Amino acid sequence: MTLTSLQRSQLAAALAAVALAAGVGGYYLAGSRVPAAASTDAVRKPLYYYDPMVPTEHYDNADSLSSMGMKTIPKYADESGGPGAAPGVRIDPAAIQNLGIRLVTATTGTLAGSLDVTGAIDFNQRDVAIIQARAAGFVQRVYGRAPGDVIRAGAPIADVLVPEWGGAQAEYDAVRKTGDRALIAAAAQRLRLIGIPGGAARGRGMTTIRSPIGGVIQTLDARAGVTLAAGQTLAQVNGLGTVWLNAAVPEVRAADVRPGQTATAELAGFPGERFNGRVIAVLPTAQADSRTLTVRIELSNRDGRLRPGMFATVHLGDTSRTALLVPSEAVIRTGKRTLVMLADGKGRFRPAEVRIGREAGGQTEIVAGLAAGEKVVASGQFLLDSEASLTGIAARPIAGEGK
Repeated sequence: MTLTSLQRSQLAAALAAVALAAGVGGYYLAGSRVPAAASTDAVRKPLYYYDPMVPTEHYDNADSLSSMGMKTIPKYADESGGPGAAPGVRIDPAAIQNLGIRLVTATTGTLAGSLDVTGAIDFNQRDVAIIQARAAGFVQRVYGRAPGDVIRAGAPIADVLVPEWGGAQAEYDAVRKTGDRALIAAAAQRLRLIGIPGGAARGRGMTTIRSPIGGVIQTLDARAGVTLAAGQTLAQVNGLGTVWLNAAVPEVRAADVRPGQTATAELAGFPGERFNGRVIAVLPTAQADSRTLTVRIELSNRDGRLRPGMFATVHLGDTSRTALLVPSEAVIRTGKRTLVMLADGKGRFRPAEVRIGREAGGQTEIVAGLAAGEKVVASGQFLLDSEASLTGIAARPIAGEGK
């Protein structure tokens, strides 16, 4: 299909308008160079003439029109990687201010940050006592306990009659009358081996089983008249002196949490109070549905006010750290990689690939790809990036990761 001159002009104007609306800065940057560089362009010899909309077309004549019907502009050796020139987009210093380009310096500073998450109180699963029968017998008496009761250390759970203990106790008493120390020691050892607490039974085989710790009864299977087998569990008691606070931390903040870190909890039930603790573990698996890690915090609970199941707001200490920082507005995220526009201070700009870390307070951490003291563009960088893309300027790769 053949286009008339009028149609070609209209098509070119429409494409130019679309390019400008999409952020393509080729014409804008090129147009800004002409007045500012007029005095120097007269003494420089262009490599060729081109239309930024179709940069692959090169022309020898300044009056040439591109296939888009647009007037061509000169391309100089020192503008985009010609022989002996550093790669980059060159903008006349006089036009930088007109384009709204603002430069900042990458500096080492403190990246402020706080990590506030939610969590729930749970039992300390390391403070558990399993109360068992050491020998086969019968439950003679229980003490009115029930699951959920809070008991003190040494509280009785049940009185148990162990027939085997009665016979062993009678044998021990007979040996004691002989006065033979060796036999007495052997008989006492037998009492300990069959499970008699302290090596002596009360009332010919009757013993009271007690809780070794204070806390809440989780399970209770002691019932009057029940026949017990050796090793059968009578009760399980969970201590309450300390509790765990399981906090859900987003996996993107995993690097900001470590064991030993201080933490503060606030609970709705105790307004105005803060409970201090420390991180004792970061669990090795993530929650697939919420993409969070479980951080285990240990809290003191001497007064027993912190009850498992309560929700809390958790402040995970000070997560500030020293890092190389640039303003967040200077970072260009393309989806496949992250760039900044480097400035050499003489009107030349080049994209550089970087790897970023955490962002806080309008500052972004640069993990790799940039050094302290280098200048980057914080405003107008998208125009420069578009110009660099149009002219085929490659981004500076991250050291050691160049392709």
